[in-house]
Amino acid sequence: MTDRPAGGRSFDAVLCDVDNVIRHYDSSALTALERAAGLAEGTTQKVAFAPGTDLPLMLGRITEQEWVAAIARGLAGLVDDDTAWELGATLLESPFHADETVVALLRRARVHVPLVLVTNAPLGLEADLAALGLADLADHVVSSARVGLAKPDPRIYELAASRAGVRPERCLFVDDTRENVEAAAALSMSTVHFRHAADLERALAPLFDS
Repeated sequence: MTDRPAGGRSFDAVLCDVDNVIRHYDSSALTALERAAGLAEGTTQKVAFAPGTDLPLMLGRITEQEWVAAIARGLAGLVDDDTAWELGATLLESPFHADETVVALLRRARVHVPLVLVTNAPLGLEADLAALGLADLADHVVSSARVGLAKPDPRIYELAASRAGVRPERCLFVDDTRENVEAAAALSMSTVHFRHAADLERALAPLFDS
């Protein structure tokens, strides 16, 4: 699949993911712990973000501490119990920052069209956005844990479009996960499979050139 071009102002709202687009995590402490424990880099995240482990968190059905416990169970047999808990807790507490270039582009876009954040995230998302100084970034936030729906379920996309007051086919959807982008394209949304801020800038160009 190739991204659908947004040229000629083919969208009237922007729906944007949060993690790995706006917000980025520093995994250096986790990587150091994995290395010390003899684990391959990324092992903890692979366990933590397996659908059966992270989906209950993303739907607001378990707490973050219960998620850490699930991660520790998933690491059983690979490391001792104390190390498993430490790895899970370190992942949970990983520091994060906002990509200021992406934030600036989205703020410019919001001058022209509604902006809705649509993200798979736990209940702490709003506090995290406030900590980043981004509580006012978007017109609406559609968070999986708040609405009980998670991407790539088409219903969360339809809800986000409704919050923007725009038909799905008139939305530009931005996400770093291919599966989520494909689900948006199936609803006739224009899409950006995000890898770099330049991807977003190209897609938003029709707004800024108008």
